[in-house]
Amino acid sequence: MNKTGVKICGLQSVEVLKSMVNLPVDYIGFVFADSKRRIDGVQAGELLRVLDEWTSGSSPRSVGVFVNPGDALLNDVMEKAPLDVIQLHGQESPERCREIREYFGLQVFKAWSVDSQGQRERSADELAAYVGTIDALLLDTYDPLYGGGSGKTFAWDRIPAYQAWTHQHGIPLFVAGGLTVDNAEKLVHEYHPEGLDVSSGVETNGVKDIAKITAFVERVKQA
Repeated sequence: MNKTGVKICGLQSVEVLKSMVNLPVDYIGFVFADSKRRIDGVQAGELLRVLDEWTSGSSPRSVGVFVNPGDALLNDVMEKAPLDVIQLHGQESPERCREIREYFGLQVFKAWSVDSQGQRERSADELAAYVGTIDALLLDTYDPLYGGGSGKTFAWDRIPAYQAWTHQHGIPLFVAGGLTVDNAEKLVHEYHPEGLDVSSGVETNGVKDIAKITAFVERVKQA
């Protein structure tokens, strides 16, 4: 069985990113939506240059996190920071996902919100409309303000229903929402998702903590 990938999201600091160059991280996420972790294209460009210095095997893929982005924002960011993946975290339709995917020639990850009680599941028909328009599905806890990034877990027993769909269509399933060093191993052992996406769970007082990042990566990879 392939090891679960790790995505560290919400990077803002060049120094923190430099401290991670020896870690087997698969994706680095940059936030371009309303968030305390938001950065702009210029900052992202500086961070991408650090990825070129990565020494732990191949460089992580860069992921830009957007919520219902307009064309102007996408073009501005991509001009200054040529990302590898665009992650759409809003109410983007299948048509919008396809449009962005084809225009930029990049993979598109689609976030799918589930609330902490598992009550916001969308219908199978709605999910089916995304076949052929996205390259990964990311489950995150519903947040009424930002759509995700709440730092809270959702009901993990909802995962298998989505996992059946992703396996059927041959796309990876990522899980986010309230992940920490303490619960990541349990998630990997019980559900074997293709990727874990963590942000606030590797922070101390709202700032990325290299000790927590290291411990999280090690725990996931060992699991």
